[in-house]
Amino acid sequence: MNPSNPPKQGNPIEIELKEDEATGTYSNLVMITHSPSEFVFDFIAMMPAVKKAKVVKRLILTPDHAKRLSNALIENIRKYESENGVITMKEKLDMPLNYRGPQPEA
Repeated sequence: MNPSNPPKQGNPIEIELKEDEATGTYSNLVMITHSPSEFVFDFIAMMPAVKKAKVVKRLILTPDHAKRLSNALIENIRKYESENGVITMKEKLDMPLNYRGPQPEA
């Protein structure tokens, strides 16, 4: 953001949600990789007794936006837990993944 050109206050941004995206996409695993210039999030749907999982969405973010996403997620989890109780996590997923995308680093 350029300090000599601050964002205009009071001018809302219109955000369109297309009908085919409105129902969302189910994912129960995410593989995160990064380079010096981007973070790649591959959202995957794994189904029981199916040996092949599928990447259902890929998001590519700049490092700045990835950090903003992380901060927003932390804040939303904090709010969720204050309203609904602590989210309990199962033990770490321990299964071999034959992932043909970028090698995960996170």
